[in-house]
Amino acid sequence: MPAESAAALAGRVIVITGAARGMGQAYARAFAKAGAKLVATDRSWKGAESFAQELGSLSKEVLTLDMDVTDPAAIERGFAASMARFGTVDVLINNAAMRQRDLFPPSGRTTTLDTRDEDWERAFAVNVFGALKVIRRFIRPMLAQKRGSIVNAVSSGILHHSQGGAYRALRPNSREMPYQSTKAALATMSFYLADEVKESNVAVNIVIPGHTRTTGFEEQNRARMQSGMRTGPQPLVPEHIVPIVLHLAAQDASTVTGRMFDVMQWNLEHGLGGQEAWTDKSFSYDSLLTKS
Repeated sequence: MPAESAAALAGRVIVITGAARGMGQAYARAFAKAGAKLVATDRSWKGAESFAQELGSLSKEVLTLDMDVTDPAAIERGFAASMARFGTVDVLINNAAMRQRDLFPPSGRTTTLDTRDEDWERAFAVNVFGALKVIRRFIRPMLAQKRGSIVNAVSSGILHHSQGGAYRALRPNSREMPYQSTKAALATMSFYLADEVKESNVAVNIVIPGHTRTTGFEEQNRARMQSGMRTGPQPLVPEHIVPIVLHLAAQDASTVTGRMFDVMQWNLEHGLGGQEAWTDKSFSYDSLLTKS
């Protein structure tokens, strides 16, 4: 992360959803180390108590909260607690999400025709409406102070590329409905929101992480291998996404807004290394089938 970004984050109030696990842990740890004032929220911190203690040892300016993004009352309580502790909000990182493997465990794979209305409603409730509910509440101090940054995470599976005058999806054979539809909706909402709030100097940007080893990754891929499905590439460590998110958190609409970033390409362009530099070298797909 550029030194100017690190300096800009000191004392800033950062709110992270889904902070207790996976990439959320990597974000929270990095912001705490950068000297930010941190509001780390998750649907539940049960089972993540040791990480909450770690954050407390990194900084005295940390507030950990249970906050279900689908529950307006929980969001209101979280906002009230954040304002009571820190008085404002400078940055919102929307990391909480229902992944495909959360909806269809353990492999996460199904066909569109095999989904039910309830599956779509559950996924959209978290990944789209949950993010929107949190944004509506936590953006208010940013609008008032005319400075702020929102970062939303999506998936490369939403991408389309023009070939021969027509657009084709990047990987439509991955069987990830409704997850990818929710992430496409979040990306589109983010682009529009960025234009709507730029006059208030609030940035809204989008990041596309690489193939990452997070909670449930082993179970998901073991199930796929056992059923003869193909696995993805060698996974990355969650920390690969930290440099760009810290950088974007330090921005406002006068610098960078309304953009969607390929995290690994950004890392390469900023001298932080590519796939090899961020690969989780402790992991092997071959080991999955040998574990009970």
